[in-house]
Amino acid sequence: MEALILEPSLYTVKAILILDNDGDRLFAKYYDDTYPSVKERKAFEKNIFNKTHRTDSEIALLEGLTVVYKSSIDLYFYVIGSSYENELMLMTVLNCLFDSLSQMLRKNVEKRALLENMEGLFLAVDEIVDGGVILESDPQQVVHRVALRGEDVPLTEQTVSQVLQSAKEQIKWSLLR
Repeated sequence: MEALILEPSLYTVKAILILDNDGDRLFAKYYDDTYPSVKERKAFEKNIFNKTHRTDSEIALLEGLTVVYKSSIDLYFYVIGSSYENELMLMTVLNCLFDSLSQMLRKNVEKRALLENMEGLFLAVDEIVDGGVILESDPQQVVHRVALRGEDVPLTEQTVSQVLQSAKEQIKWSLLR
């Protein structure tokens, strides 16, 4: 019996999904071509939801993939890797994503709050995983980096009070020089 020896790889995450309590996609980011078409991805998401939404476990092997998942009120969070992937690494990504969103949404991790803060979700996922490579696993760092990016709002998208506050800050600093 020959042992299968795999080369180490940084590409650990194949996909990150967030589905609602009906199994409909709220967020999906695929990092490889395991499911190249939208139709295949939707079918996979329905299959994964049907297999996991009634169970209390945190891990599943499905279609040759390792799936770690967590639910919160009316959301289901999934991190997917290959069948050879370390489940603890995938769970670390899942916990980082969930804890980051929990802090950003002030412990109100539900569908409505998430839909109102999709920009923060996109930024958080981009800070945690890039191209399937895990970049960050500390939720505090992710929230901090997302907050830094959020401060750089273009002038045309700011409210009047934000523009006035920004102008006051610039005048104050110019007078203190």
